Parts: sequence; C-alpha cells; structure tokens
Amino acid sequence: MAPRPAEIVIEIRNVVKAFGSETDSARTLALDGVNLVVNRGDLIGIVGPSGCGKSTLLNLVAGLESFSGGEIYVDGQKVKGPREIGYVFQQDALLPWRDVRGNAEFGLEVKGEDREKRGEVARRWLQKLGLGKFEKHYPHQLSGGMRKRLQLCCILGTAPNILLMDEPFGALDAQTRTLIEDDFLQLWRESGLTVMFVTHDLSEAISMYTRVVIMAPRPGRIKSEYEIDLPRSLSTTDRKLRPQYHELFAQIWGDLKDEVGHKLD
Repeated sequence: MAPRPAEIVIEIRNVVKAFGSETDSARTLALDGVNLVVNRGDLIGIVGPSGCGKSTLLNLVAGLESFSGGEIYVDGQKVKGPREIGYVFQQDALLPWRDVRGNAEFGLEVKGEDREKRGEVARRWLQKLGLGKFEKHYPHQLSGGMRKRLQLCCILGTAPNILLMDEPFGALDAQTRTLIEDDFLQLWRESGLTVMFVTHDLSEAISMYTRVVIMAPRPGRIKSEYEIDLPRSLSTTDRKLRPQYHELFAQIWGDLKDEVGHKLD
C-alpha cells in the first residue's frame, strides 16, 4: 500500500517582514522571501543566529504581527490576525495569584468550559506531567522545571493541534532540560501535534525533531532543511549515542557555522 500523502498544516509563501515604513531610513528588513511547508505531525526545529527572525516567524504564523509581503496559511485559511494556536514562550506567563490547578484551568476557563470539565482536564494533564501532588502550590513555590511543565499543562489542556514553541527550555539546567525534552517527545508521539520549535541549540534540534530548518540572517531567510531520520521511540540521550546523530551534527554544523561563526548564539 502506498503511503498517504502528507497533509499540509502550515504553508509560508514568500513572506517578507520589515520594521518601519518604506520611507524610514532606519527601516529593518527582518525576513525576506521565506518559504516553508509544515505537514501534520511534523516536529520542526528552527535554528539560526540571534536576530535572524526565528521568533518573528513564529509570531507571524500565530497572527500576532502583520507581515509586509507574502502569505501564510494555517489549516488552509489565510492568516489575517491572531489565531487559536498553542504558543509556549521562552518566559512563562503563569498567573502568580492562581495556584497550580487554577493556572492549568485558565485556558479552558477563557474558552468558556464549565467548572467540572476544566477540573477534569486540568487534573489529567497535571498527573501526566508529574504535577498532580502540587495542585495547591503557587508558581513562586515551583522549580524552573516544574513551572515549565505547568506552562505545558496550560497550553496542552486546551487541545491545540498546532504548537509554536520559542526556546521554552533554554533557561533550564541540563538535567532538567533532558527530562522535559523526553517528556515532551512522549506527549508529541501520543498527541499527533504539529510543532514549530525555535531553538539556539543544534544538539537539541537534532535529538528532538523530525526536521531541522536553518535560517540565515540579514535579512532572515531559509537557508537549508534537513530530515532527521533517527528512531522516534528513543530518548534524546539514546539518540545522541547513535552514529547517525554524529554524522548529522557534523553535516548541519558545517552549514550553520557559516552563519554564526564558531559558536551558537
């Protein structure tokens, strides 16, 4: 039986983003001619130097910023403004006056779900992400890793089919980061989410994602793409032990270092 054709979920067509008017001498061209197709179930890592427009691209997909040229389609609909897409930012946006469960319920509350449904969904996600015993704690009482897990609970509880992530694990220590990466991969495998994930960490990109997209700066554009053919059932640590991982790292780093010099920003 022939494989089913890929279903396009996000299509970015020749997108241009400039800050400032055309007559402004300080006008900055942030993105120029960006084209990218994201298929359902993809977990795509976007890597590139600081200032190449990675975060700006996510904001355009989410409809949080207007673009200067080109088109973006999400689920076949042209993006013209903010959309209901899960978005995990680098800095968490937890509500300090709400306890853990209250934060986990908030997105569903905004959507108008009744109290019983909110509580059921929140408890399920808190248990799944190891926060079931901390329902009555407040954000300031949680470690950095626990706050990040709670942030995921808040977003995933609203059942998005698309998730945008802007360096969400960058501030975590190495051990906590590895654990959360593995937990996230398990959730992704179970949920079928389509994910665009901005990172500055090439090692993270290769060990986590199904495809790595390299962006070049000034102005930002897609330089190259790499399919990551590592077993999806393995943890990130086990993937890094595979010979294919080291081959991919050398190949992609050879491409990336032309844009960032000899260190990742």
